[in-house]
Amino acid sequence: MRPLLLLFPLLALAACNANQPAPDVQIAQPAMEVARVAPREAPEGGCASAIARYRSIVDHDAATGNVAAGVNAQIQSEIAEATRACDAGDALRAQYLLRASKQKHGYPQG
Repeated sequence: MRPLLLLFPLLALAACNANQPAPDVQIAQPAMEVARVAPREAPEGGCASAIARYRSIVDHDAATGNVAAGVNAQIQSEIAEATRACDAGDALRAQYLLRASKQKHGYPQG
């Protein structure tokens, strides 16, 4: 009998709040900034095209903050070396340098 006596006031209190409308809750959305990087035009085929694609990806990652400044500088140095090899007509060395840089920094091959 005693549990029923305690249950009655609880039910009465619950009934008092049943007709109240739910409060409007507004959640503030964080402001997001999106970095826009214009893609560079890649020459058709060969090592110059592969270098331009890789440089574009790395530039985008640097602009969005996905690559630290020190790592970006190192990658840009490696891309410059590959570009020099490509400009000298040594496409195999340029492709090797790109593959090594991508593997070293975790970029997919291709």
